[in-house]
Amino acid sequence: MSHISTAPVQRVTIPVLQQWKRDGRRIAMTTAYDAVAARIADPIVDIILVGDSVGNVCLGFDNTLPVSMKMMNHHVEAVARTKPRALLVADMPFLSFHLGAEETIRNAGGFLQRGADAVKLEGGSKRVTTVRALVDCDIPVMGHLGLTPQSVNSMGGFKVQGRTSTDALRLLDDAHRLQDAGCFALVLEGIPSELGARAAESLSIPTIGIGAGAGCSGQVLVLHDLLGLTEGHRPRFVRTYVDGLKLLQDALSRWAADVREGSFPGAQESYQLPESLGELIANWAPPTHSDKP
Repeated sequence: MSHISTAPVQRVTIPVLQQWKRDGRRIAMTTAYDAVAARIADPIVDIILVGDSVGNVCLGFDNTLPVSMKMMNHHVEAVARTKPRALLVADMPFLSFHLGAEETIRNAGGFLQRGADAVKLEGGSKRVTTVRALVDCDIPVMGHLGLTPQSVNSMGGFKVQGRTSTDALRLLDDAHRLQDAGCFALVLEGIPSELGARAAESLSIPTIGIGAGAGCSGQVLVLHDLLGLTEGHRPRFVRTYVDGLKLLQDALSRWAADVREGSFPGAQESYQLPESLGELIANWAPPTHSDKP
């Protein structure tokens, strides 16, 4: 195996990612939904995903199903304006790729026109025709198998997938069908680690795991989860690296306390009049208006 470099490259492209797969270099991918998050993530990660997870992470929905193309376009544009060096992937939301090839191509192509480098869509062999239609239009596609959040209702909730022989073999078959259809990479979510490793070693394209074990070509986590900015239950596959919510609330509490006790703003946060105007302002009195009732 060649020497594996972890230094950031000037620009992450699909050929770069596929070379990393051959070299055994692990790939780091996270989400960003706005310019601030993109600027935090971009110097560090290899792929930025503008995920439809914006629905439950930022917009207050219970799941991703209410997220629309209009919402996604708004967030893709915000991230793309930062001109990231990481590969920028835009998530195809629910119903954006289900109603025929023409609409799917228009929606996906719109993401590229707004600055995305590729799109991601959920589903197995039934998406093969869709993937081929997009790839034929030079729209790069990242697939997504396993626990696919847009299928939460048919799956009966957010449950680990691929635990039966039938489901495990179907996932492996779907992975190869999507690769053959032209997907440049696959996200594998919520599956047993052994299944994730078997898929990764059998495919020539990168696999990005999220709850799929360490055998994948890379890993993805939602930025807000790994920075500790989300409340409530977190999936087992999440590792939190800092209690970001507490850190930010502590900082905000200190500012609010300074405001309430009058120590903010101080001289360093304030503007001053020229000395020549000080006496004029001090001696100013409100005028008396003759039209007062």
